[in-house]
Amino acid sequence: MLCLAAFGASAQTADQLLQGLLNKVNNNSTSGNNSASGNFGNLTNAEIVSGLKEALRTGAQNAGKQLSAKDGFFGNALVKVMLPPEAKQVESALRTAGMGKLADELILTMNRAAEDAAKQAAPVFINAVTSMSIQDGVRILTGGNHAATDYLRNRTTLALTNAFRPVVQQSLDKFNVPKIWNTVFSTYNSLPLVFKKVNPDLTAYVTERALNGVFVVIAQEEQKIRTNPAAQVSSLLRKVFGNR
Repeated sequence: MLCLAAFGASAQTADQLLQGLLNKVNNNSTSGNNSASGNFGNLTNAEIVSGLKEALRTGAQNAGKQLSAKDGFFGNALVKVMLPPEAKQVESALRTAGMGKLADELILTMNRAAEDAAKQAAPVFINAVTSMSIQDGVRILTGGNHAATDYLRNRTTLALTNAFRPVVQQSLDKFNVPKIWNTVFSTYNSLPLVFKKVNPDLTAYVTERALNGVFVVIAQEEQKIRTNPAAQVSSLLRKVFGNR
């Protein structure tokens, strides 16, 4: 990240500090100094931002393609949508009562809905990267392997949730999940000795888990682009990330 001490001027503005960093980088590049102190080679400001936008677009497209395939969620333990924590006792009680098949059907259909909704993820994410600034770009480029994904998560979660929720609702309806969900919780709530009724917000829960899954896979894609030359599929990506 930006190092104030490197320029000895803590009272400077962020823009001045950034320009100082870029000047220092360019000077190092032209003088042949390739130390690990933050060399960007001969990258321009526009190339940094364009490269990061391309990386996020590529990651989002790959994540959407991967997760929207059959078993994209259901077959991936990292992102598989399970019953919410407050409903774990529901699943346990149903399985104890010999109704595990009902719980299995609910879990499967929630994941099918998430897979269906993931088809719409890439356009939403791609639209979200258009406002990336030069300052954002430098911080992301010099950050960790998931810095771009973290930027995207921090800047867009609320807007993405609002955009994604109706898509998830449509997908849930398509796979008849609300009916199965209501059957599961009505069955549980009618069991003997159940005093605390449970019925979490289905759409909100699946929306949150689906978005989390997309971010997890985008983070994996970002790390590949940063560290694996084979994933740097364009000349711009190779220029921005090839020597990191």
